[in-house]
Amino acid sequence: MEILTGRFARPLSQWLIAAGIGLTAITLDALAQTPPQATQEINSLLDFVEHSECRFVRNGSEYPGPEARVHLQKKLTYLEDRNKVNSAEDFIELAATQSSMSGRAYEVRCPAGVQPASLWLKTELQRQRQSH
Repeated sequence: MEILTGRFARPLSQWLIAAGIGLTAITLDALAQTPPQATQEINSLLDFVEHSECRFVRNGSEYPGPEARVHLQKKLTYLEDRNKVNSAEDFIELAATQSSMSGRAYEVRCPAGVQPASLWLKTELQRQRQSH
């Protein structure tokens, strides 16, 4: 059985296969999301940032925990909308390591000293995983 005529003629099976492949890709994209364990770990890290006495340093300016959380949450939402976050490590690497605008590394200023935000969050993630 053929659909259409002339140069657009194609057996029905070819149309169905082409449509099925397209629908499968759309369905997989729509279903792609951050895995539940990663979501829980990321939320725990965001809670950690929000309640920390450390100051988050972004592009030379310091921000208290609640403001740092809001910023990181916005970056996370952007990344999740593009299906780029599959783990807490992805979150740290893609959202909490450096400024997307300037490329400058994020830091945290804590009573014990200054350190890269990525190291600070990786250390906290490891601590959280060991406590579970």
